[in-house]
Amino acid sequence: MSTPPAPERIPPGIANALDYERLAAQALPAGHLAYIAGGSGEDLTVSANRAAFGRWAILPRVLRDVRAGHTRLALNGATLPHPFVLAPVAHGLLAHPQAELASARAAQATGACIVPSTLSSRTLEEIAAAAGPARWFQLYLHPDPAHTLDLLARAEAAGYQAIVLTVDASLQLASRSALAAGFVLPRECVAANLARYPQACAPALPEGASRIFQGAMRHAPTWDSLQWLLAHTRLPVWVKGVLHPEDALLLKQAGAAGIVVSNHGGRGLDGSPASLSMLPAVRAAVGADYPVLFDGGVRSGADAFKALALGANAVLLGRLQLYALAVAGALGVAHMLQLLTEELQATMALAGCARLCEITPDSLIPTYPC
Repeated sequence: MSTPPAPERIPPGIANALDYERLAAQALPAGHLAYIAGGSGEDLTVSANRAAFGRWAILPRVLRDVRAGHTRLALNGATLPHPFVLAPVAHGLLAHPQAELASARAAQATGACIVPSTLSSRTLEEIAAAAGPARWFQLYLHPDPAHTLDLLARAEAAGYQAIVLTVDASLQLASRSALAAGFVLPRECVAANLARYPQACAPALPEGASRIFQGAMRHAPTWDSLQWLLAHTRLPVWVKGVLHPEDALLLKQAGAAGIVVSNHGGRGLDGSPASLSMLPAVRAAVGADYPVLFDGGVRSGADAFKALALGANAVLLGRLQLYALAVAGALGVAHMLQLLTEELQATMALAGCARLCEITPDSLIPTYPC
């Protein structure tokens, strides 16, 4: 079942960014919604991501002069107007007929950085032509190194400013919620970036071999893969999918330009901790000056404030991006970004923070032991 075109207008009843999630339930077929909203297995980590924000309260401050306040930041050598990044999401066609092109136009209009996925429904070249200058490319390593090198060359030629290597998605258990809704990936949902590369058949496993260790994980990225990638691109390489503080420190030492604290939106290991819960320990491990982005459950400016307070330099938006895309196309994504920015500004003002650098752990108090 295909997704009906989203109207290019803001529907009534949008008071905050979270409203896009509510209206997406009306805009999307049930199966598409279940897939987008779900994660893997029992969706335990999906739920944990959202619940983690409730463990922190924001401490108001009074009599602070914030009249010169702003949300600008420097990231990857560029100055951005706000700390919201459009995360890589596969198969954007599930949400809107224009897929990632609509998100790219919204990013261009709002100054946001966009990170298209290797598995996007439109090619990286098409997305680059629609996006603004702040664009990075999310990379999955291909089993054939020549195909990975071609993707890198294409990304560099299209003006992407960084490579974001995802390392936590080599294996995913199906979401029971999506299976119960009868979701099947539509035939038209293909990875446009990979269309030119022939797909080799997986070799038969020898008797006694594991379908997991010797099968699904055969081409999973390793530390050697990271070093190979760093040696074969002139672009800075960020690594997405980091939760363990030791991994974060090792990535810094290995030469990664920065990391994204993420559990793949709950689509990886179900039962893993919430991204927000691991953020403070990761920040402590890599130090104050190393770039750390956050991904996992942001639905409001207050959520973003909490992630920034706990150590993130900026936050990624995955599901919320797709919800806004489904409801109102490019205009919806741009409006969602505007609402989030204003929500963040309001939170900052009431917490006495005029600039992002003033948002610190002291801005929060635990609502109960974390």
